[in-house]
Amino acid sequence: MTSIPISPTRIAGRFVRPAAFVLAGVALITLCAKIHVPFWPVPMTLHTLAVMAIAIAAGPRLAFLTFFAYLAVGAVGLPVFSGTPERGIGIAYMMGPTGGYLLGYLVASWLTGWLAEGRKMLGRSLVMLAGLAVTYAVGLPWLTFYVPVKDVIALGFTPFILGDLINIAIVAGGAALIPQRFIGTIGR
Repeated sequence: MTSIPISPTRIAGRFVRPAAFVLAGVALITLCAKIHVPFWPVPMTLHTLAVMAIAIAAGPRLAFLTFFAYLAVGAVGLPVFSGTPERGIGIAYMMGPTGGYLLGYLVASWLTGWLAEGRKMLGRSLVMLAGLAVTYAVGLPWLTFYVPVKDVIALGFTPFILGDLINIAIVAGGAALIPQRFIGTIGR
């Protein structure tokens, strides 16, 4: 029986680099969560910037895995979310007013990464807007558990949309500076 040797380079390519990307991505998302404007019931953060940048850079699988890892470390109680530990930690925080947005970002990370593959700047920008729409489509109904329905748009959309659009413009501009062949290929 013969064995096929596995080279260290191959192992690094398949496991180490993607794992390092996920760890760096979780750190970036955490940093973007900690840079926030205190607001009720949902704080203003740079989550959109981080999620869209990771989705555009890494593609759907690695973007989803990165945001899932972020949610997992938050679920076990590490203070990675905005306002943690002051506003609660773990599952209790995730079940609060921001929970729907967090779930929406998880879906948006995959959708944005998938739809952005092979697209140029305008296409990627439109895809990021679609990802943002998914985030709001999940986050706003969830918010109705915490605020009256009549106040959901005023408290969960209006204060955030301009900042989110600016974040998407920043990511689109940054991605335009990167050669097309590198977009969506990190970790592959």
